[in-house]
Order: sequence, then structure tokens, then C-alpha cells
Amino acid sequence: MRTLDPRVRWLWVGRALVVALILGAIATAGALAALPQWPWIGPAVFVLVATLGVGHALLLYRSWSYEIREDSMLLDRGVITRIRTVVPYVRVQHIDTSRGPIERAVGLSSLVVYTAGSRGADVTIPGLRPREATDLQTRLKALAIESEGEDAV
Repeated sequence: MRTLDPRVRWLWVGRALVVALILGAIATAGALAALPQWPWIGPAVFVLVATLGVGHALLLYRSWSYEIREDSMLLDRGVITRIRTVVPYVRVQHIDTSRGPIERAVGLSSLVVYTAGSRGADVTIPGLRPREATDLQTRLKALAIESEGEDAV
């Protein structure tokens, strides 16, 4: 089983802090307008949401792993709800790598595997180094082509 690059946890922590800051600002504005005697509500909301968000981000990083097997790709992740996804290569439609502006800034990439199916027909592996994502894309493409004649799992 392989894990994600450690830098992805800082992206997730940063996202949690931005959400906490926005919710704290909204709570502060609401408290000042409706309950001026409770000015501490906004900072309390920020601290609560930041603590929960940062904790979740760190636990999510620890829970994330993936494995490239002979006939399928296995992803294991989740904090509250554990999710184990098996993607048979015969179901793979196409594979993309993506790098948003924040990912580019910290030198990370994501791999998106699109599969045949109706519900949640794509799987994303975040927190990969760009070279690792490209190599994985090439390897999965070869495995998908090789498995074309086999039955699905």
C-alpha cells in the first residue's frame, strides 16, 4: 500500500482553516448584529471549526492509501466512514492528471481515473508528486489496455 505525499495534509489543513475563518467571520458579524453582548461567539466558532477541520485533515491523511494490483486498483480512505474502493482495470475509461493553482504552488498533482458505471464513476488520488502522477497514469493505461479481454470483477 502506498500513501500520499505529506504536503497534501497541509493543503487540507489550509482549506480547513479558510473555512473556519469564513464561518468565524460570519458568526462574528451575526453576533455583533443580533447579540452584541456576546462578541466571543465568532472567535469561539473559529476555534471549534478550525480544531475539528485540522483534526479531520490530519486523520484523513493518515487513513489514505492506495495499491496498484495485478488486476485492479485498491483505494482505502476515510475518517468517520471508511471507504474501500476496488477499480478493476477492465472498467477504466480514461485517466487524467490535474494540478490546480494551489497544488502547483506546493508541487503536487492529482490523478483522476474515470470508470464505466453510473454511480460515482470516477476515483481521485490526491497528493501525488507530478512525476509520480504521470508515471501512475502511464502504468494504469497499460494495465487497462492489457485487461481489455478479461471479464470485470
